[in-house]
Amino acid sequence: MESANASAEALRKQIVCTEAELARLKLQLAQVEAGASAQETDGLSIDEQSASPVTKKWPLLPEEYKRYGRQMIVPSIGIQGQLKLKESKVLIIGAGGLGCPAAAYIAGAGVGTLGLVDGDEVEISNLHRQILHTSAKVGTKKVDSAISFLKSLNPHVNYVPHPSHLTPQNAEEIVLNYDLVLDCTDTPSSRYLISDICILLQKPLISASALRTDGQLIVLNSPPLPAGDPAGGPCYRCVFPKPPPAESVVSCGDGGIIGAVVGVMGVLQAVETIKLIVQGKLKAFADPNEVRDGKTNPASMLLFSANSSQPFRNVRLRTRRAGCFACGKDSGLSLEGLKSGNLDYVLFCGLASSVDVLNPEERISASDFRDLKNKGLLVDVREKVQFDICSLEGSINVPFSTIQGKTFGEADVGWIPQDLPEDAPIYVVCRLGNDSQVVTRRLKEGGFGHGEKRYIGDIKGGLKAWKEQVDASWPEY
Repeated sequence: MESANASAEALRKQIVCTEAELARLKLQLAQVEAGASAQETDGLSIDEQSASPVTKKWPLLPEEYKRYGRQMIVPSIGIQGQLKLKESKVLIIGAGGLGCPAAAYIAGAGVGTLGLVDGDEVEISNLHRQILHTSAKVGTKKVDSAISFLKSLNPHVNYVPHPSHLTPQNAEEIVLNYDLVLDCTDTPSSRYLISDICILLQKPLISASALRTDGQLIVLNSPPLPAGDPAGGPCYRCVFPKPPPAESVVSCGDGGIIGAVVGVMGVLQAVETIKLIVQGKLKAFADPNEVRDGKTNPASMLLFSANSSQPFRNVRLRTRRAGCFACGKDSGLSLEGLKSGNLDYVLFCGLASSVDVLNPEERISASDFRDLKNKGLLVDVREKVQFDICSLEGSINVPFSTIQGKTFGEADVGWIPQDLPEDAPIYVVCRLGNDSQVVTRRLKEGGFGHGEKRYIGDIKGGLKAWKEQVDASWPEY
């Protein structure tokens, strides 16, 4: 009985997706017919339009033959591949370091419709890697900035802005009308959400990430078959059933990123996009028998390391996991559950709450520290590469990564001068005032306060507060 109910539920899900796909195709057909009719009658008088129907001789505009000519003469593309590109609708989620280069090359290739999803505004710290934005666009919505650039690059593309973040509540409405999705975001919670909605709506997904000098790329849910069909491509949950611990997730703002590295990954996303469209791997163009042939596009993960003698490495992935929550035969994923908020992606991935482990009396403001006569020992726990950029006079550098997870003993704190008086205070500082609290707490727990003789505390707000309260010229990076 349970097996029959599960099969019935799977069929209901497939019917919902099929009906949505049919509605989308009907809308697309109406738009194509309306556009063709408008082009055929353009430039004719009313009498001419009614007297003699016009047959369109060439499928592309004259300017498009010139624009895409170098691309169309590639044997694997040709005129049929170019027409598939023109008919396709691609959604890019994230208009940042990955999304910018991906969007530029996808638009340049002549995709029919390109949607961009991002709720952020352009910041000056974005500009070294997010190549669609300029200094003049700082403070504007990223989607508006990106589309402004893309229109100047290729005016033949239909650009659709979605100036908000993707959420469980708006995901279906946004993703439904596209054939292919690119995940260009930078948080685990968004990656799981995007993968889930692509499974529910049967959309192929191209996901990439980059940090420091490394990157990875995966083509997921290709072919895009309903949950429970083992011939479908794996989803993000198949590859990463459990998210990484929240405290281990490092953003590019904390870990750093080379612009060219994230650019490489974004360009590779564009390459995979063009391949899937031209090869007919989208449901909109593919033969039903080819769509079911999972062997035509075996799943793999491409790893990139800029500092390696062999920068590219391919790792073969397994097919869909039978017990996967999203795409397995007993999938617990549904559009209703998604919209209702039953799936809390932030909770699932874990929320790294801001550090607040010290009492107020164990912290000192940047301005009060400046006015101290006895500054004792000042320990800067940023990584050395950051310490070398700028540091406070008299501070010593003890990178947090060298002491993370350790319980302090005498051997662990060789950086404390042997001749430091027992009553000399120790102050700890970092970039934002988080890591410094952790180190301060461990020093106190290790007994280095010598009872109440020595004050051990951190500078509240870190070096960001130093810039705000003390020295406006302090470099902000």
